[in-house]
Amino acid sequence: MRTFEDFAVGTTLPLGPYAVERDAVLEFAAEFDPQPFHLDDEAADASMLGGLSASGWHTCAMMMRMMCDAFVLDSSSQGSPGVEFVKWMRPVRPGDVLSGEARVLEARPSRSRPHLGLCKIRNTVRNERDETVLVCEYSVMLLTREGFVR
Repeated sequence: MRTFEDFAVGTTLPLGPYAVERDAVLEFAAEFDPQPFHLDDEAADASMLGGLSASGWHTCAMMMRMMCDAFVLDSSSQGSPGVEFVKWMRPVRPGDVLSGEARVLEARPSRSRPHLGLCKIRNTVRNERDETVLVCEYSVMLLTREGFVR
C-alpha cells in the first residue's frame, strides 16, 4: 500500500495500456455525451474530428481506470480536492490503445491535517502512435504512513 511518502516529486507511474473499444465509445456517448460525432460514422466523418471519436469525458473515464489500475487502488488515496485542468489534444478513436504516465510535480504535508499529504500530479495519455491525446493536472490527498491504519 503506497502512502504519501511514496509519491516524491519526480515519481513517474506508468498508465495503461487500455484498448478503446467501439461499443464502449458508442455506449458512453449514447448515455452521457450524445453528440453526433460520438455516435454516427457519417456525422463524425463530416465533423472537424474527421471520424468517430470517444467523448473527452469518456477519455477522462478511461484515464481514471488506468490510474486506478496503476496506483490509486494500491494507495492510501483519500480522493482529490480538484482538477487544475484537462486538455484534450487529439481525438481518441475506437481501436486506439492508450497508455502514458502520471508524474508527481509537487508533494507537501497538509498544514491542517498532519496525517495527510497533498500531491500535484500531471497525467499525459498517448495513443499507440505516441501522439498525446490528453494532458491533465490534479491534486490528490494521501494518508501518511503514520496516518494509515490497516
